[in-house]
Amino acid sequence: MRSFLTIAAVLGLLGAGPQPAFAQLYGPAPWCAVVNVGMGNMYWDCQYWSVQQCAPNVLAGNRGFCNPNPSFIPRDRRPYRH
Repeated sequence: MRSFLTIAAVLGLLGAGPQPAFAQLYGPAPWCAVVNVGMGNMYWDCQYWSVQQCAPNVLAGNRGFCNPNPSFIPRDRRPYRH
């Protein structure tokens, strides 16, 4: 009985561990360079804070385009007032 409870506790802790967030899949910035890496596979490089920063990476021989980051959530700069 004691080993059963130990195993159940370990499995419960493994299931409740940290899960990857959607933002970690893409990146923290609002713009992504979506680059074609061949065979229809695309790589999302989301480290650009403006489309002007993204464009040279795409134009530098990488076949791709700039796209807004689907996981970017802007922070509200004004404090909330009632």
